[in-house]
Amino acid sequence: MAESKLNSKQKAAQVVISLGSDVAAGVYKYLQEDDIEKITYEIARQETVSPNEAEAVLEEFYQLCVAQKVYLEGGVLYAKNVLEKAFGAQQGIALLERVTKTLKTKAFEFIRKADYKNLMNMIVGEHPQTIALILSYARADQASAIIAELPKSIRVEVVERIARMDKTSPEIIRQVESILEKKFESVVSVDLLEVGGINYIAEIMNGVDRGTEKYIFDELSKTDAKLADEIRKRMFVFEDIITLDGMGIQRFLREVETREMAVALKGANPEVMRIIFENMSQRMRETVESEMEYLHNIRMRDVDEAQQKVVAIIRRLEEEGESVIRKGG
Repeated sequence: MAESKLNSKQKAAQVVISLGSDVAAGVYKYLQEDDIEKITYEIARQETVSPNEAEAVLEEFYQLCVAQKVYLEGGVLYAKNVLEKAFGAQQGIALLERVTKTLKTKAFEFIRKADYKNLMNMIVGEHPQTIALILSYARADQASAIIAELPKSIRVEVVERIARMDKTSPEIIRQVESILEKKFESVVSVDLLEVGGINYIAEIMNGVDRGTEKYIFDELSKTDAKLADEIRKRMFVFEDIITLDGMGIQRFLREVETREMAVALKGANPEVMRIIFENMSQRMRETVESEMEYLHNIRMRDVDEAQQKVVAIIRRLEEEGESVIRKGG
């Protein structure tokens, strides 16, 4: 079965197209307005899809349906065993991770729609463990912004608790949710819901500014160097550009402005600089080198911001399936 090159929205559109107009109309009744808008837009702009690609999308959709069904009926361990037997160990684990992540987002849905400043006001004064639980259900960008503004006295503890969080009882989630919002919908009824964890905190840490990132890792390394190292391994930072292949580097360079690249390279180590220059066109290299010559008294904060913008482009390209980051889990 050929692997589909479509992104997630295009795949959803392809599934709806394959269902036919009558069934699709029925499906639309269960979707939120913003999802309907996104899928309809993709359907309208979707070009011809080959039969093999359409079949691959439907097969993937079927596998996810099976994965969710066995997960809800039997829990994590049962689903893991069934999916590994049905689809093989690697694909079975991947399906389970996708399903548990999808189910996780059904709790605290109102949080993900909130402005991070409003969310910050909601959790002020809460215990670090409660803050960690709430941020495990927030969007990564919300959590990044909030962690950067938390008092330093609890910032590292919150990060550590998110990283160590594995499974939480739905009853505890309901209790916390009821404090934050009086009227809420019941969470998915399963034995345990997977929240937080190292992968998630790595995603959050990728979104915080470099100063906050450095402070948290410096402090966390003092109390738990192993955990700090494990989180670092799952992250993608500017220095990790050396782990990308040539095509990946050339792809993100097309998205970066030359001045932004020049500022980012002002604080880069020699190996990163060498790899990036090797994958630039001669014209771009000359332009960037010229820009760098005229950059004087650049603040470290400006360099950090430029590097973070480059990393954000690389991560976006990976999410869109146009680049591959080979790092950690």
